[in-house]
Amino acid sequence: MPQFRTVATILFALIATPLYAETNGVLRIGVLNDMSSVYSDFQGPGSVIAAQMAVEDFNKQSKRKVEVTSGDHQNKPDIGAGIARRWLDVEGVDMIVDMPNSAVALAVGDIVREKNKVAIGSGAGTALLTGAKCSPNFVHWTYDTWAMGHASARGVLASGAKTWFFVTADYAFGHDLEKQASEEVLASGGKIVGTVRHPLGASDFSSFLLQAQASGADVVALANAGGDTTNSVKQAAEFKIGDKQKIVALIFDLQSVPALGLNTAHGLIAVNAFYWDMNDQTREWSKRFQERHAKKMMPNHMHAGVYSAVLHYLKAVDKVGSPADGAAVVAAMKAMPTDDPLFGQGTIRADGRKVHPMYLLEVKTPAESKGEWDAFKIVQTIPVDKAFRPLNEGGCPLVKN
Repeated sequence: MPQFRTVATILFALIATPLYAETNGVLRIGVLNDMSSVYSDFQGPGSVIAAQMAVEDFNKQSKRKVEVTSGDHQNKPDIGAGIARRWLDVEGVDMIVDMPNSAVALAVGDIVREKNKVAIGSGAGTALLTGAKCSPNFVHWTYDTWAMGHASARGVLASGAKTWFFVTADYAFGHDLEKQASEEVLASGGKIVGTVRHPLGASDFSSFLLQAQASGADVVALANAGGDTTNSVKQAAEFKIGDKQKIVALIFDLQSVPALGLNTAHGLIAVNAFYWDMNDQTREWSKRFQERHAKKMMPNHMHAGVYSAVLHYLKAVDKVGSPADGAAVVAAMKAMPTDDPLFGQGTIRADGRKVHPMYLLEVKTPAESKGEWDAFKIVQTIPVDKAFRPLNEGGCPLVKN
């Protein structure tokens, strides 16, 4: 009998695990990102705060019990996948959000599809997530490499800069970002004169930047992000590369500006989906965020994306009635128009791409800025039909031509 009870207990545990959140009446959201390394200021604890704020704001109208947990994937796909499996199999997590580092996002995307749960990428970049690797369980929020690569390249090409040299982060995100920008360069009659790839989290970019300088290219394009972008821009300034060549950071976020200082960063062009100082609603939300942030940072567009995504996910769960069937929840997310104070109204396409306008930003000069986080001026609004890859060009199996 004791042996029978042990076997029965194990069998019950295996059967009950997928229903953990439901049987306990708690919906669980896992924020998976870099909490301690090159992307920690750009997502990290800020994305956890954004998710918590979304839950609190949602519960002003609905009293669903929701818990937010977090994990540090250390920019390693195996660690990210391990956390995701533990969350889904053991800890009853229903949705995983953020996932900067495209290799991690691609791994987690496969896992949530296998487990029929939900993943939403806000920090994730690669456009593969709504292309060949699209999934009925994955939604891509905020931005992607197609939007950033094409829009940034288009703006620079218009100024007459035709020859490009890429300094690229050597993993899925960097490769895809370089590919997207290169497509725009070549389609516009430009030329790629060279590429060099660096490890994630490099501290010394001198050899890469000297190769770029020696190429004589009109543009030195940085296909990296976070601390890698900050460090490479700083070191490019030390070599005075910007005196004769145009430095273009294809991914450039708010937190990079104070890190660089306006004397170094002013005039740099960025493409973002959100800026905290756009209107009264974005300012009010951002000040709430800043009050809760340990470093008193203002939010960037990926933090805003986590808030927007979690809010819409919770609305969809309410409509479906339960988070148990992830594909059903994502289908409801696609069927419902998105609407929140940070991104306004939008939609989610069949391929899982959440669409909204993007904004071409320019870093202010020291004379124009009124404070540490008064970093950007909006140069141009990129409309929805120009901001993201056309639906029929991504190769997503979910899209019916």
